[in-house]
Amino acid sequence: MSIIGEVAATLTAFCWTISAIAFTTSSKEIGSQVVNRIRVFVAFVLLFLVNWIFLGQPIPIHASGEHWLWLLLSGVVGLAIGDTFLFKTYQLIGARLGLLLLSLAPVFSILIAWIFMDEILTTLQVFGVILTLSGVSWVVITRPKNGDEVENPHHVARGLFFGVLAALCQGTGLVLSSKGMGNGFPPLAGTLMRMIAAFVILWVIAIFEKKAIPTIKSAIDHPRAFRWVTVGAVFGPVIGIAFSLLAVQHAKIGISSTLMALPPVFIIPVSYFVFKERLGWQTLCGTILSIAGVAVLFLK
Repeated sequence: MSIIGEVAATLTAFCWTISAIAFTTSSKEIGSQVVNRIRVFVAFVLLFLVNWIFLGQPIPIHASGEHWLWLLLSGVVGLAIGDTFLFKTYQLIGARLGLLLLSLAPVFSILIAWIFMDEILTTLQVFGVILTLSGVSWVVITRPKNGDEVENPHHVARGLFFGVLAALCQGTGLVLSSKGMGNGFPPLAGTLMRMIAAFVILWVIAIFEKKAIPTIKSAIDHPRAFRWVTVGAVFGPVIGIAFSLLAVQHAKIGISSTLMALPPVFIIPVSYFVFKERLGWQTLCGTILSIAGVAVLFLK
């Protein structure tokens, strides 16, 4: 019985929890869009070096055209477009509602994988998905509102729209990644290929909008924020995405994407022990429900 995919997906969620804390901290100093551009640059450099050290070549030039096609598309949809929508959602309606909308990503990935890849979950797996996503949603809904949440109806409507698009892009990007990771393709190489697409798109846009130099200047002028971005890049776009690609190689997309939606649950101990945030019974019940769903998904 192999649970490599499920374990990798759970580790992905853990890594993304750390990266979310790091990116949130740095965004308060230099803004989310600047953080988005810096993180893909740092991740690209790190992945370039890691691939050179461990795989013998900095860029997987010998990968097939099919690998390049699907993984570049995945990087464009999931990292460049999807994360831009997500950061805009956080800006308009706050992280709490943004995370709730992002929990729709597994639903989109399950539907897309079913339509285009004939991937069907068993009744038990569907039950585990419902349990897990219900628990995650309960945790997010019952968390206290933050000061970044707004009441402007126009902003709320736009934020909800962008949040759904972010979830759709993330779900689609995961399916595209699965298509590109066939034949035991190395996850580190696949991660770099996705990051190349995101790096090129975000920085070309920044150059045309004359924001490239200000972005670099912000990184130099705010060394503390840059350190947080680096931590986030290591655990998010580097280790986290590599684990996510390993997950879709060894587990069904629906199960992988569901387990990757666990950061709101994983961040609870951090909120309690580090930020001294009081937890209500609803949050604890949602956490227990999520854990039960994860246990079901690990059953074979």
